[in-house]
Amino acid sequence: MSLQDFRAMMERCSNCSYCKWIPFDKMKSQRFAENCPSSSYYNFNTYSARGRFQLAQTLMDGRCDYSDTVTEVIHSCMACGLCDVSCKVCRYNLEPLEHNIELKVSAVEKGKILPEQKVIIDNLKKQMTMLPGKTKVKRLDWMKDLDLKDILKDKCDIAFFPGCKYSYDENLQNVCRSVIDIFKKAGVIVGTLGKSDNCCAGRALQMGFREEYTKAATANIKALEKSGVKTLVTPCSDCYHTFKRQYAKLGLKIQVLHTVEYLNTLIKEGKLKLTKEVPLTVTYHDPCHLGRLGEEYIPWEGKEKKILNQVHTWEPRRPRYNGAYGIYDAPREIIQSIPGVKLVEMERIREYSWCCGAGGGCSETYHEFASWTANERVTEANSTGADALVTACPWCESSFSNAVDENGKKIKVMDIIELVQQAI
Repeated sequence: MSLQDFRAMMERCSNCSYCKWIPFDKMKSQRFAENCPSSSYYNFNTYSARGRFQLAQTLMDGRCDYSDTVTEVIHSCMACGLCDVSCKVCRYNLEPLEHNIELKVSAVEKGKILPEQKVIIDNLKKQMTMLPGKTKVKRLDWMKDLDLKDILKDKCDIAFFPGCKYSYDENLQNVCRSVIDIFKKAGVIVGTLGKSDNCCAGRALQMGFREEYTKAATANIKALEKSGVKTLVTPCSDCYHTFKRQYAKLGLKIQVLHTVEYLNTLIKEGKLKLTKEVPLTVTYHDPCHLGRLGEEYIPWEGKEKKILNQVHTWEPRRPRYNGAYGIYDAPREIIQSIPGVKLVEMERIREYSWCCGAGGGCSETYHEFASWTANERVTEANSTGADALVTACPWCESSFSNAVDENGKKIKVMDIIELVQQAI
């Protein structure tokens, strides 16, 4: 699609402000009722989904140009999708998230990018990772001495795809090693793409670099098809969304699971037993790309039409991604199956979870904004009285580890894999 294809949506947005708040029936307090980090932080309508619809119209009609401020508005969207699912509570004919990404694509095509983005994309092209300063030659260091199979050479039950953050971040590498240890104890034959393991490039698409994303995605899909593997498992929520939703649009047909889904199945089948008591009260953070953006892609071809020249609809019926069918139960069931662990919930959960601040590349491009967003979530987590904040995404874990709440207090941050490892 092009930006012009969204004009009808731009014109029929009713300015209801659902894109700024979680649905009214889900609100438990005014303090934790907002849903869009961008409009909340910058406190200006143009930073909301509604504002970006208006901005795109203004740009297309030639009433403004890509100034530094306009470029900032466009790229400060975290692509977290919360505006999108809230919008669909009362609307069925708008796609705010797709539009926001297309607006970024339009800016990138016109050369309106940020200096930090250029560094990130250059590293993707040269080193097959979007983590600046990281090199391809170091990508497999996390798996030294693990004796993992190469799925391009050996037959395996699953292909394990760690993602860049787990592969390179020394503070997170043990999580991946723990996953492999757990799989082996459960009798699972696991392998990786070996030297063909590269960045999924999903964050490039979130940032508007569609050409670079498509090139990387196509190469990864060819490698997976060549391997013949039927199931891919990843502990990274960004990678999960990229493979399950975005790669499916490009033709990937294998089963894609997040680690929490696979582990939950192993627990239910009795192949993995959690017997050790872990005396801890925890609250769980739903990552954007595992939760509301974790729904499966449904192919669709059709056209828009009007009933009585008034009611917008599609023929045939179009899939509606409202976030309700993301991965929410599996991580909670795992947590509740661990002896001694008590789960307490935050106010904004499941499809209405607040973003960690890393989405859309903002953790690299807008540091203060990203930090503020993470701080807001830690404030919400601390309000539950939990001892630890548990999540299932390396980007979320990294963001929260450096965050403090509104009173300057931190909270212990854990990957759900760490909890499982302690309970075995």
